[in-house]
Amino acid sequence: MDPSVELCSYPGLDERIVIVRAGDEVDGVFVRTERFNVLIDTLGTPEQCKTALDLLGIDARPLIVINSHMDWDHFWGNAAIAGRAPIIAHAAALDRLRDPSTQQVLKDKASQEARFRNVELIGPDITFSGSMVLNGGDLTLELIHTPGHTPDHVAVWIPELRTCLAVDAVEYPVPEVWSRRADDLRLIRSSLSRIRDLNARLVIPAHGRTSSPSTVDENLAYFEALADRVGDLSESRLADPQLGSSSGFRLEDFVAMPDRMPDDVATFYRNCHEANLGATLQARIEKLKSA
Repeated sequence: MDPSVELCSYPGLDERIVIVRAGDEVDGVFVRTERFNVLIDTLGTPEQCKTALDLLGIDARPLIVINSHMDWDHFWGNAAIAGRAPIIAHAAALDRLRDPSTQQVLKDKASQEARFRNVELIGPDITFSGSMVLNGGDLTLELIHTPGHTPDHVAVWIPELRTCLAVDAVEYPVPEVWSRRADDLRLIRSSLSRIRDLNARLVIPAHGRTSSPSTVDENLAYFEALADRVGDLSESRLADPQLGSSSGFRLEDFVAMPDRMPDDVATFYRNCHEANLGATLQARIEKLKSA
């Protein structure tokens, strides 16, 4: 069964912005402008997306959809709006959509949960490289390429409100790097720095139920601490496959885990940390080789 969908907000969040929450799974965002409505992400199934649109009570203004990236919980609801609204994503989203692993994820999840058996993988109608700006009259939505979590990841900056819809580029307690390659680690840290430099009043990720810009600083501090600790290791220790479970290198050694976090969620973030640690180790190994 799909997690229930509800509409939420945060203290100080402009009334033209609505958080579309699918339980603990993911948050989408809806933005009303003078000229059009914008839905950032369509949730994990078409049924969830349809429920969200019904709750929002979409008016006669045109609807534009932004797929922040091609992770299942952010775009598998696209069938609910296909043909009704243009879908925008970064050009790198097409590469991910065409990759056989994307279809395999759907096959695997459909075999585990019946709610995914009617999902159809529908990609964007419009793609861009670099950045793109939507001028809604009263509000401007700047689509910023923020790779590192995924190659196609896009955050949305609304300068009039100094609000950044960071999606998965920022996450509480920690974000996850795309791979254990040093280049992806560099990209995620660069994207976090770019979001920090916006000097936003509110930063809203898709996971973690927070709007505090301090989350960006905490994510950056986590990666910096990880790099510092790895930088102190001997070359022999860098190759230790059990390093992540060693005292001083566990996730809990770098961040305070939220109270009452479900075990499966805690396991998920520990796995994220393992990927982040792996990329940090690789970056250190490459630096030593080039010295």
